[in-house]
Amino acid sequence: MSAIQSLAALLKAVAPLSPTMTVSDVADQFLQPAYKAFLSLPIVDAQQRPLGLISRYRLQDIFMRRFGRDLWGKHSATEAVNPDSLVIALNTSLDEAARIVTAQLQYPITEDFILVDEAGCYQGLGTVLDLLKAMEGRIDQRNRALNRALRELKNSQTHLIQSEKMASLGQMVAGVAHELNTPLGYVKNNVQLLRDLVQPLLALAEAQAQLSECLTNPDTPTETVEARFSRVQDATALASPGTFEEDFTPLMEDTLYGLEQIGELAVSLKDFARLDRAMSEDIDLNDCIRSALVIARNTLKDKAQVITRLGQLPTLTCTPSQINQVLLNMLTNAAQAIQGNGQILIKSWADAQHAYLSIQDNGQGIPKAVQQRIFDPFFTTKAVGEGTGLGLAISYKIIQEHGGNIRFASEPGRGTRFVISLPLNQNQPQQRSA
Repeated sequence: MSAIQSLAALLKAVAPLSPTMTVSDVADQFLQPAYKAFLSLPIVDAQQRPLGLISRYRLQDIFMRRFGRDLWGKHSATEAVNPDSLVIALNTSLDEAARIVTAQLQYPITEDFILVDEAGCYQGLGTVLDLLKAMEGRIDQRNRALNRALRELKNSQTHLIQSEKMASLGQMVAGVAHELNTPLGYVKNNVQLLRDLVQPLLALAEAQAQLSECLTNPDTPTETVEARFSRVQDATALASPGTFEEDFTPLMEDTLYGLEQIGELAVSLKDFARLDRAMSEDIDLNDCIRSALVIARNTLKDKAQVITRLGQLPTLTCTPSQINQVLLNMLTNAAQAIQGNGQILIKSWADAQHAYLSIQDNGQGIPKAVQQRIFDPFFTTKAVGEGTGLGLAISYKIIQEHGGNIRFASEPGRGTRFVISLPLNQNQPQQRSA
């Protein structure tokens, strides 16, 4: 809607009064039904230029005086007019008109405002109430637009967070797959060796079965019995208990060790994701640290030596999968900040109100110029394609939703230390994050 249309919608076709009219004539005009809704009436000159407004309140002041009608009734209407009445050009925008009116508005409201065209000629009256209603409609319209934009922003944020989670999941799955390949490799190799080791036993069993068949048959020639007995002796020599036990026992022990590693990784992955547990539960933060270290082992093992100093912690109520996501992000960032082979120190402790966790690396550190922005969404110091800039922002949000806080100290060239604090007593159950 254009500026002219905006104000024209508020324009009331009120016939202006001539300056030759008397004060009594103007008072009589207010008694007509057509002017019932107006607080004031316009007076214009011969060129239709407004001279001002005469309000009901002005006439009331005059006629309430002693002999007011007798003294003022025959006077010219111009003597009762307010020359400083509010005049607004018809091409003024609705927002600007509202700003002008509200800036000069006095209470109680005693006058309307005059609308004029570009030449300054009278075009009609606008009422403050109609203007306020129009502004209320405009505000409602803007609120609806803002609410729609907010919903779209939340949807976009949800998609971005999901994308970051999927990126973290992809990285985690790649590391877990690599960790599984090592024990699976030697379990498979050991099974193949065991299969070869069992072959002499199977041959011995077959030879013994054939010899037993011959011995139970009285018609079997002596030569056949001797040949099969000789075969049993040869098979027995190949499958001697000493040789079999010497090779079999280490292979079985290695295979069981590999299966235990696979089982440990599977349990850690399940605990890390908490797919079979409640949204919020009482946990030991140290268990989350251990699970995250197992999941991130492939990322960390070629980058840093991990030192853990985990103190005794009371249980706290949280959403474990979200806390694990924070820990995985922190450990990954620490590994990526290290050039060559470095060190990551993980500590945990508690006081009466909070549990604390610190992750410290001796990597490159964070430049002073960007330290205030590292928790901003989409901000990253990594190369294009290596980071979305959402990891720390999501981690900060998760810790904040748990009633905790996360802070850091960093010195370029020497490393970075992040400290997470979580309250031991939650005021209310944690809800699923965006």
